[in-house]
Amino acid sequence: MSVANLCRRLQPQVSARTAAGFAEVLRRLSAPLQVAVAGRIKSGKSTLVNALIGRRVAPTDVGECTRLVTRFQYGTVDRIEVVFTSGRKQVLPFAADGTIPAELGGVADISEVSHIEAYLTNAVLEDMTVIDTPGLGSLDAASVSRTEELLGAAKQDEGSDELDETSRNAVAGAEAVLYVVTQGVRADDQQALAAFTAATASREAGPVNAIAVLNKADTIAPESVEGADDDVWKAAGILAEKQAALLRPRVADVLPVIGLIAESAESGGFTSADAEALRQLSKMDDSTLDTMLMAADIFTSWECEVPAGSRLRLLEKLDLYGIRRAVTAIREEPEITAGALRRLLLEASGLAAVRARLNVVFAARADGIKAAAALASVTALAHASGDPAERQRVHDAIEVLLAKPEAHQLRLLEALTLVAAGAVDMPEDLAEEVLRVGSNAEIDAQLGLPGGTRENLAAHALERAGWWRSFASFGATPAQSRVAHVVHRAYFLIWQQLRENRG
Repeated sequence: MSVANLCRRLQPQVSARTAAGFAEVLRRLSAPLQVAVAGRIKSGKSTLVNALIGRRVAPTDVGECTRLVTRFQYGTVDRIEVVFTSGRKQVLPFAADGTIPAELGGVADISEVSHIEAYLTNAVLEDMTVIDTPGLGSLDAASVSRTEELLGAAKQDEGSDELDETSRNAVAGAEAVLYVVTQGVRADDQQALAAFTAATASREAGPVNAIAVLNKADTIAPESVEGADDDVWKAAGILAEKQAALLRPRVADVLPVIGLIAESAESGGFTSADAEALRQLSKMDDSTLDTMLMAADIFTSWECEVPAGSRLRLLEKLDLYGIRRAVTAIREEPEITAGALRRLLLEASGLAAVRARLNVVFAARADGIKAAAALASVTALAHASGDPAERQRVHDAIEVLLAKPEAHQLRLLEALTLVAAGAVDMPEDLAEEVLRVGSNAEIDAQLGLPGGTRENLAAHALERAGWWRSFASFGATPAQSRVAHVVHRAYFLIWQQLRENRG
């Protein structure tokens, strides 16, 4: 990779401290993409982490470890390492239920703990390290400070000569952010999201490397959302669109999801015994069942043939919405198997759409995201060195790299970040076009012509390439011209790709 080669070439030409920072950049370039799951407390982050991993490993109850950053990464042996601020590590077994022990037994003072490393023999984690974070907004100040420091948001002390070893080698510098909101999204979620920087140089998250999910979509009252037509999922979609408007341009999209159902269906929490309990409920008359499903306390306290313990478990695994969906499915297909019912619930959770979007925004562009984050880190390290000659040497090397044709994707990510952050002022329609071209992986989505024919896409790409070239030369400010040249080349390369793939 060209960015890695740049780091290796510069290491002998910079100070020992800067060279050490470059070594860490090289390590992260070869590691899986690091995705931080962020959000406010009680937004359901850990539940969503479990659903994404496909195992219930992150504890969802309040405990000491929920106040700590936890990195879930691939390992050949399942194990937990408690990493202390001193650098010391303590190995712990997973709890009997397969999760991280809620109270971290044996750790005397949690304030001395930096973070938790969880290694899992899990295929999902081979390509993506998932970082679970404490919720912002109501935890103790030490937890929030620790989270910000380990994710790279905290500034180094003035005059500090050394990087924080634990932070640098463990959690510092998540390259992408999955931000979790609920229907009660607050106006300052923009600022909360900004706290979860997505690069080691404190680059703020943006549409290149951040998406959000509207969790607990099943708790939305459809009658409170105009245009929902009494449909919970339609109401969730409308709210997600409104939240996307609020959080843009910091996120590429906001997608509705029901994390609890997703976790239960994907991590083995939904069993054949649960399916049988639902089958018994489906045989009850409509009026009785409708009454029971009005509220959780009514559902668990009602006198009926299904044991109260079984109903409580269903409530914990699916909540009222999931129970209703499952019962409806059983009534429509009485012979449905437990496996088929689990798949139906998984589909109803919205997790598939979230995973697909993660793949488009993160996985398919992981190398580009990591390279952009690496360049931001290299620039910051050189700037922090205090040596003008070293800073200039690194700057010149980066400019040479970005001038190469193979570095166009980095140029596009840079242009997108500048426009999204408002560093380059563009007319609204042009800014939206830059975001669209840079935030999508599929050509028809980049061109804003979903489902278009190859001929139409090619013609449109060539037309827009010409327009942006003209704009760069006539009428644009110097900063706008730099972005315009990048967008022109992006369109030209799309046209070239479509022409080469013809027939």
